[in-house]
Amino acid sequence: MHRPRLISNFLREMGWNPIVLTVHEDYYEEKPDHDFLQTVNDTTEVIKVKAFKAKRKRLVGDIGLRAFFQMRKKAIEILNQREINFIWTPIPSYYTTLMLPGLWKKFNVPYGIDYIDPWVKPRDVLGRFMSKAYISNLVARVMEPFAVSKAALISGVDKAYYEPVLKRNFSNRKIIHLGMPYGFDPQDHQIKLENVELPWIEEEEAFVYAGAFLPKSHLFLKCLFTCIQKLKEEGKWSDKKKLYFLGTGTYPGKQIREYAEEFGIGDFVTEKNERFPFLHILYFLNQADGVFVLGSTEKHYTASKTFQSVLSKKPVFTVFHQESSAVEILNEISATDFLTTYSEGMKAEELISTMKEKVIEFFLGDKNSWNPNYAGLESYSAKESASKLVEKMNQIISHS
Repeated sequence: MHRPRLISNFLREMGWNPIVLTVHEDYYEEKPDHDFLQTVNDTTEVIKVKAFKAKRKRLVGDIGLRAFFQMRKKAIEILNQREINFIWTPIPSYYTTLMLPGLWKKFNVPYGIDYIDPWVKPRDVLGRFMSKAYISNLVARVMEPFAVSKAALISGVDKAYYEPVLKRNFSNRKIIHLGMPYGFDPQDHQIKLENVELPWIEEEEAFVYAGAFLPKSHLFLKCLFTCIQKLKEEGKWSDKKKLYFLGTGTYPGKQIREYAEEFGIGDFVTEKNERFPFLHILYFLNQADGVFVLGSTEKHYTASKTFQSVLSKKPVFTVFHQESSAVEILNEISATDFLTTYSEGMKAEELISTMKEKVIEFFLGDKNSWNPNYAGLESYSAKESASKLVEKMNQIISHS
């Protein structure tokens, strides 16, 4: 939901009128975050449709499937009644893209697909043979070629996210493509909420990780916990220093809280898997004593949460693959005081050796050196991403 929200907030000032076609919140399985509406520009037109409700015995949960026919019907209605110049569909949900070739054939309106996440996943994150993830990936390999068959644009948060799509599907024809980060809307940080309860008590020194915990973040977590375990054994870790992992979601493998117990630091680590409202997370980051971001051993991982973490104006401890675009961004804005980089094939012992001094400086030091160039973030803002998208859409329309 953030991707279309961030882009649509800036389109009108660039000469485009955004219409967001989505599903009514009554049909979400998750509890709606009504405060989130404060982050949507008043000039953005939002049209909502119904969906089939998820059954108690859950066979189909994906909202893109449950609302497919309703979305398609409304899309046809809009295209019949109004002058639409371009259709841009962020994924996931992946299945809404299956209506796009038919809409193109009927109305000749160019469309683009935006890869927030890869549709066809690498085999090493699929789990066991014939698991739900495994079967979904088989389906993706069949459906993706059809969905992108008439596409005029492929975009994504980074070229690495969609480059395999180009190789699989566009070897015989050229396709306009565009990598652009999630970015951020600076107005989000100006919204003030009342009566938000912090997950920690006032006496604690709280360090916050906010957002999903990734399948390929386990190595970074274990190395971090190894460093903290060593500090505890040396009597350097205060009982008041606490790590809070908030909104980590459901993920395969060992849980963060289990790792904490295994490393003997369970008293210092709290994990809350349930999702928090977006503006609550911003408030938590702003109120924390420090923020930390654990990336992925995959070099294409961009970590959109990096922007919100840095904009909290609190020191940020980060671990990323050295080729991640996040490292480039942190270097450009002079926010690398507490950055640890991972290189392909690096062993845990080597990463721990590289990380330990940063851990000491971040968790035990005064952090007075932290002074990023916040103005330098502007080139990575959602407004800049929207501008790049507009440039590509204008190019496509001028040649259609």
